[in-house]
Amino acid sequence: MSVASPHHRSTVMPTPRQQMMAQLEHGSLLVGGRELLARAPPNVTLRPAGVADAEAAPGTAFLGARAAEPSSRHVFSVGTLASGWRWMSLFRFKIWWMAPATGAGAAAVPAETQMLLLESRDEAGSAAAEGSAVYALMLPVLDGDFRASLQGSPQNELQFCFESGDPDVQTMEAVDAVFINSGDNPFKLMKESIKLLSKIKGTFRHIEDKEIPANLDWFGWCTWDAFYKAVNPAGIEEGIQSLHEGGAPPRFLIIDDGWQETVDEFKEVDETLREQTVFAQRLIDLKENHKFRGETCKNLGNLVKKIKEKHGVKFVYMWHALLGYWGGVLATSDAMKKYNPKLAYPVQSPGNVANLRDIAIDSLEKFGVGIIDPDKIYEFYNDQHSYLSSVGVDGVKVDVQNVLETLVHGFGGRVAVTRKYQHALEDSIAQNFKRNNLICCMSHNSDSIFSALKSAVARASEDFMPREPTLQTLHIGYVAFNSILLGEIFIPDWDMFLSKHETAEFHGAARALSGGGVYVSDKPGVHDFSVLKKLVLPDGSILRARYAGRPTRDCLFNDPVMDGKSLLKIWNLNNSSGVIGAFNCQGAGQWVWPVKDIAYVPTSINITDHLSPSDVESLDEIAGDNWSGETAVYAFNSCKFRWLPALFY
Repeated sequence: MSVASPHHRSTVMPTPRQQMMAQLEHGSLLVGGRELLARAPPNVTLRPAGVADAEAAPGTAFLGARAAEPSSRHVFSVGTLASGWRWMSLFRFKIWWMAPATGAGAAAVPAETQMLLLESRDEAGSAAAEGSAVYALMLPVLDGDFRASLQGSPQNELQFCFESGDPDVQTMEAVDAVFINSGDNPFKLMKESIKLLSKIKGTFRHIEDKEIPANLDWFGWCTWDAFYKAVNPAGIEEGIQSLHEGGAPPRFLIIDDGWQETVDEFKEVDETLREQTVFAQRLIDLKENHKFRGETCKNLGNLVKKIKEKHGVKFVYMWHALLGYWGGVLATSDAMKKYNPKLAYPVQSPGNVANLRDIAIDSLEKFGVGIIDPDKIYEFYNDQHSYLSSVGVDGVKVDVQNVLETLVHGFGGRVAVTRKYQHALEDSIAQNFKRNNLICCMSHNSDSIFSALKSAVARASEDFMPREPTLQTLHIGYVAFNSILLGEIFIPDWDMFLSKHETAEFHGAARALSGGGVYVSDKPGVHDFSVLKKLVLPDGSILRARYAGRPTRDCLFNDPVMDGKSLLKIWNLNNSSGVIGAFNCQGAGQWVWPVKDIAYVPTSINITDHLSPSDVESLDEIAGDNWSGETAVYAFNSCKFRWLPALFY
């Protein structure tokens, strides 16, 4: 046996596996063989992320940091972004919702960033050059009772905020605060990362591991834009009937806000404050209000039975807020006392107020929220849902969810309370409804996202607002980009739209690509069936795409709303084909919403760009093992068909 001299040194080249590993050395974070962060402070830590099968993911790790003193909120610098990277952020632009932002350099990373996807290309690399790009994912997650988010600083440092939301819940150390991974395909990177993270954390599941509600495969109608809070039984029947008669029968119905028994404690308030008090109304009973009890409609059960038997509706969902209603429950109500409610006043995180304030949360900060004792929340949900189930209701849309993060003082912090409410909600759904029939809404904080063990559907964006012309293009941008993250954990709900509206074709095409439900909120008799019949089959079913619709790879780091030149291309797969849509979202609006002090004039911008079968990811999933790369392309609007050789893929 020979033994090498200790004085002999040889040069050892790193293996491909070693190049993929995330490494933090001398203040430099390397991912995928490239420097991602420079000048990281010495208190920043990196540890491998892994479970039993971690061998399959060598590049994964968690960033953490240590502070000198305990606190309920820390802001840690992790250094500066190395040159050569551009990024796309999903950040909460207001407390309820995420939006995308793009840029380069750490300073512009918005507060409340909940996902940061980065791209680095070789100098000689082009968009078409295979292997020229490395993608890095920085995903701030939940760590014990704390929640992380990313942000930039004026000093061009990338920071993560680490907070519990409760002054009594403190720590000195963040251990697993920011998940790191890298790869050469951004979509595979997201999927693999979320799957691994779900195994490590155990607090949520990937969408492939959840039960999918059956209503998603049927056309639906929601009462909101048709009636707002004036919803009533006669109007509901009229709306269903008019859609049925036109050849687009709704099989799925959401009875939105306006059916519950609530009270307005502020009727006598000064008229100048009335706009603020609209969100402070409180729930006083679990049963329906007087509009759904009378001569023409005996009760909610009578209505549900009638619309199912007479109009062929298969699924009926009812709307309610996470805390019962916008302003929670009335603590002095006889029906609510058993849940030990108390009046609490929201306290927002500095990250929330750093972006866009919201009129609803401003109202609740002033007038308070009737919050249910977390130890009684399952009982509350079970009572509500068992009643609804007993009268034939099939599921619920649960709104205003993120308000909970502001009401956690004295309850153990935002992560612990959110998880308790979310799991109680999911357990009640499982107990009382036949399937996993739940739509989560206004729930874009990571506390909720990473606590979703069973919830399978979540709204993907701010509301569709038919009376706001500058928001129509933004809506499509929101839902497509937000689906990059949300689509790995939920079926993203791209919201209702109006079939008779100047943007109906625009929204209809997006819903066909979404991979989620398709439903409208038309007023009774106000429909465009030429739009609806492109989406709805005669029996009321829809052809839902396989995955969440997402921007194509070449769109990920462009601004499809305000750069004046970029198309938004959205891809998906069907059971036997790929599908891609091109949307011109330029000129009609701008990301910051609402802009009251800046006059914005919509403009018409013509854009020329290219489409290719290669824009559709994973075509090999449906093409079969013997696929040569040739494709047949059908253009929907022009009805033109082309056969393309393999070089186009």
